[in-house]
Amino acid sequence: MGPVPDRRATFQRARRPGEIEARQTAILNTARGMLLDRPVADISLRELATEVGLAKSNVLGYFESREAIFLELLNTEWQSWLDDLDTLLPKPLPGDGRPRTKESALATIVADSLVARPMLCELLSAMAAVLERNISLEFAREFKRKASANNDRLAAAVAARLPHLPQATPHEFAGAVIVLVAGMWPFANPTDTVATVSREMGFPPPKEKFAVGLRGGLAAHLIGMAVRDAATEGD
Repeated sequence: MGPVPDRRATFQRARRPGEIEARQTAILNTARGMLLDRPVADISLRELATEVGLAKSNVLGYFESREAIFLELLNTEWQSWLDDLDTLLPKPLPGDGRPRTKESALATIVADSLVARPMLCELLSAMAAVLERNISLEFAREFKRKASANNDRLAAAVAARLPHLPQATPHEFAGAVIVLVAGMWPFANPTDTVATVSREMGFPPPKEKFAVGLRGGLAAHLIGMAVRDAATEGD
C-alpha cells in the first residue's frame, strides 16, 4: 500500500480575491460543521485545519486566529437569525386587550427563534468569555461594529412592533437578549456527569429548561421595562 495522500497538498495558496473568498468560505463551513457536535471550546485550530485540508499556518493566512474564525461565523449566524426573525414577528403583534400581551408575544417569538438556533446560542455564549480574547485591535473594532449593527437591527424590529416604547427601551431589550442567552446556554449543555446528577434529582432536561427560562426571562425583561417606562411617563 502506498503512502496516504495529504489533503493539504491539494490546496495551493490563494492569491486572487475570488480564490481567497473561496478558502475563507471553506474554513467557515468546516467550522460550522464541527459546531454541530461539539462546543467552541473543544475545537482547536489544529483540528479545524485538518478538517478543512490546510496546514495550521495556512489557515492563519486567511484568518488571524481561531477566535476570529468563530467570530466571523457568529456574525453570519447572527445576521441570518435577524433575517428570519423579521418574517417571524408579525405586524401588528397579536394581543387580546390584556395589559402587556404584545410584549409577551414578542418576547416569546424571539426566545423560540433562538432556541431553534443552537449554533447561534453557542457562539453568543462564547463571544465575550472566549472568542474576544485573542483578536487584534483592528479585528475587534470591525467585529464590534458588526455586533452593534446587529443589535441595532433587533432594536429596530422591536420598535417597529412596539412603537409605544421609548426609543432607548428596544436597544436595552436587545442587549438583554444577548446577556440572557450567554448566561443560560452553558447550563443547557452540562457535562455527562452533571446531566446524570440532574436526572437523578428529577430536574427537567437542560434544553427544555433553557427554552422555558429564556421565554420567561425575555418576557420579564420586556414587560418590566414597559411598566417602568409607563410609570416614568406618569410621573
